[in-house]
Amino acid sequence: EKAINNGDLTVASVLSGNRNFEGRVHPLVKTNWLASPPLVVAYALAGNVQCNLTTDPLGQDSDGNPVYLKDIWPSQADIASAVEKVNTEMFRKEYGAVFEGDETWKAIKVPEGKVYEWPESTYIQHPPFFEGMQREPDAIEDVKNARILAILGDSVTTDHISPAGSIKPDSPAGRYLQEHGVKPIDFNSYGSRRGNHEVMMRGTFANVRIKNEMLDGVVG
Repeated sequence: EKAINNGDLTVASVLSGNRNFEGRVHPLVKTNWLASPPLVVAYALAGNVQCNLTTDPLGQDSDGNPVYLKDIWPSQADIASAVEKVNTEMFRKEYGAVFEGDETWKAIKVPEGKVYEWPESTYIQHPPFFEGMQREPDAIEDVKNARILAILGDSVTTDHISPAGSIKPDSPAGRYLQEHGVKPIDFNSYGSRRGNHEVMMRGTFANVRIKNEMLDGVVG
């Protein structure tokens, strides 16, 4: 991380999930490439997204010989053989009791009831936004004396507006968590704490890569 920051490097990730937002998988990763799981493994072996997987070796074997993608890529016969070994009973066995949990899960003592009894939880809180809300909404009125919070450029995503990635210790959300006894190592992510409106309100526009054009040269 020190080398990335000191050299202002643009580093990349290759992932098979659809979380390719800038800064999502890691706050210092600016570029993220979506690929199939086998290609994720191949790029991990190569260690560089600038290589040509069709012509460049991924590495070397124990004898020092170059190993190419074609050497490790499964054949249609390999895939067909694996598919033949998959059956319905395997899924029934693994997922039939998925909601029961293991012995450790069953041993957790929890209060009975329809709602959570965790008033001090930093993960889930009762939101006050719907208290006293009328069935019929008030008449729409003009917005007056509004002020601009941010002017954003191109390629702005929902993750820039309300991030789901890591929480910085010196951010409003990070300070809130620390004030409530949560250490930075236990912050988890915005996505995991979206059940707490106090965290999410403080996380609005808190993406580490967002650029507000009202601020000169400030990122995040």
